[in-house]
Amino acid sequence: MSDYILEMQQITKEFPGVKALDNVNFQVRRGEIHCLIGENGAGKSTLMKVLSGVYHYGSYTGNIVYNGEIQQFKSIADSEEKGIAIIYQELALVPEMSIYENIFFGHEILKGRNIDWNETIVRAKEALDKVRLYVDPSMKVKNLGVGNQQLVEIAKALSKDVKLLILDEPTASLNEDDSENLLKLIKELKQHGVSCIMISHRLKEIIEIADTITVLRDGSTVCSLDVRENRITEAEIIRHMVGREIEDIYPKRKKKEFGETCMEIRNWTVEDPVKGKEILHNININVKKGEIIGIQGLMGAGRTEFAMSIFGNPTGYKITGGEILLNGEKVSFKRPKDAIRKGVAYVSEDRKGNGLVLIQDIKYNISIANLEELQEGVSLNENEEINIANSYKQSINIKAPSIMQKVGNLSGGNQQKVQLAKWMFVKPKVLILDEPTRGIDVGAKYEIYTLMNQLVEEGMSIIMISSELPEVLGMSDRIYVMSAGEIAGELTAEEADENKVMAMAVRS
Repeated sequence: MSDYILEMQQITKEFPGVKALDNVNFQVRRGEIHCLIGENGAGKSTLMKVLSGVYHYGSYTGNIVYNGEIQQFKSIADSEEKGIAIIYQELALVPEMSIYENIFFGHEILKGRNIDWNETIVRAKEALDKVRLYVDPSMKVKNLGVGNQQLVEIAKALSKDVKLLILDEPTASLNEDDSENLLKLIKELKQHGVSCIMISHRLKEIIEIADTITVLRDGSTVCSLDVRENRITEAEIIRHMVGREIEDIYPKRKKKEFGETCMEIRNWTVEDPVKGKEILHNININVKKGEIIGIQGLMGAGRTEFAMSIFGNPTGYKITGGEILLNGEKVSFKRPKDAIRKGVAYVSEDRKGNGLVLIQDIKYNISIANLEELQEGVSLNENEEINIANSYKQSINIKAPSIMQKVGNLSGGNQQKVQLAKWMFVKPKVLILDEPTRGIDVGAKYEIYTLMNQLVEEGMSIIMISSELPEVLGMSDRIYVMSAGEIAGELTAEEADENKVMAMAVRS
C-alpha cells in the first residue's frame, strides 16, 4: 500500500477570466497533519473544494488518487462515502436543532423507515466523547460557544468514519484556549489514524502542529516542507508564501506626531436589554489625531459591543450613561448614519455578514456608504463611481479581474480591502477597525498594516480591536485593555508587553 492516502496530480481549475489552479500537485501521507498555506487567493480553498467534490469531476483537469485509486467525485456525498470530510470556516450547523440532530443530519440512523432517535443520541454521545465535549446532546447548537460548535462539526465528521479530515481556518474565530484545545484534538486524531489537512494563516500554530507544509502561490505549488526532518521558521514560510522577504511584519511608521485629542469617550455605560444586564461599565478612552489606539481583551470582554454602541448603536443596546466628544464637541449618534456624517466609520469584524454585500460587485460595495458624494440631482454619476472604485482597487491592491467582480468571489484578504476602501471613501476622521486581519494571510496583513500607517500619517485616527496580541503590540501607540466590560488598564507602546496585557485582561 502506498505511503500516501492522497495524491492530487496536475490539478487545473479555471473560472471565467481566472485560472485558480495551475497544474497543482499535492500529496498527503497516511496519519499525518499536513498544513496547506498561501496568501489569500492562492488557491487553497479551491483545491480542497475540488478534493471534496464541491467542484465536481469534469469541472477541472488532473487526477485525484485516494487510497491508490483514481476518484471521480461528482458531489460532496461521493467524497464523504470514501471517508473524506471537510469543515469550513463558516460552520454548517443548524442553530435551532439539537447537537445530536446536527451530528447525524444527512446520514440519519434508521430503524425501518423511521429515525432511531435512541440510537442517534447514544452514537452522538460517543462522537462527543471522542472530541472531549461533555455536554447534553439534546442541547441546541445555538447555546454553544463558537469553540464548542467547532467540536460538534468534528464530531459530525467522526460519526461518518472519517479517514481524511480537512479543516479550513479552524481557529480563525476561536480564542487562545479554544484554539489550543482544538490543536490538541487534531494531534489526538492523528494518533488514532486520521489524516488531516489544515488550512491556516496562523504561522505559529502551523509550525507547532504540522508534519508537512505545502505552500501555494498564485494557483501553483511552490514547495512542500518536511517539518519532521527540518526546523522551519516563520520567516522561511513567509518567503515561500509571498515570494519575497518581509523582515518586519509590523511596518514602522515614518513619523509619530500626534495632534490634539480627536475623539473622547467618557463614562460610557451600556446595558443589553435582551440579557437584562450591564455589559459595559464606565468606559473612558481617548484617541489623538494621527494615533493608533489598540483595544485588547479576552473574548467576551465587551470590545465589539463597545465599538457598536458608539457607532450609532445598530444592535439596539441601552446606553445608560456617558458621552462622546469629537474635537471637544459633545455629539450623539442615534444611528450609524449620524456617526458617518460626523466622521466616524466602523469596519466590522464580520465582513461577510455585516461589512459587505457579497452578491454585489466591488464598485457597488465601495460606493454604498457615501452615495451622497456621487449624487447629481436624482441620479448618480456612474462614471465618477467607476473612477473612484478603480482608484481604490489600484491604490490598495485589490486583486480582481475588474471592479465588476462580485465580492463574494474574492478571497478573504481582498474582501477586507474592499471593506476598507468603502470606509476610506467616506473620508472619516476616526476609523474603528474590529479584527482588521482576521482570517487573512501574512502578505495581505502587511499590506493592511502599511495602509493603516499611511492613514494615520495623513491625519486619521484609528481605534483597532484585535484578538491577536502581537498585532496589538506591533501596531498600537497606546493600548487599552478591557476585562468584563471595563477598562482594566492603559499602557503606552513602550511599556506594553504580553505579560502586562494578559495580567490586565484576566483581571476579574
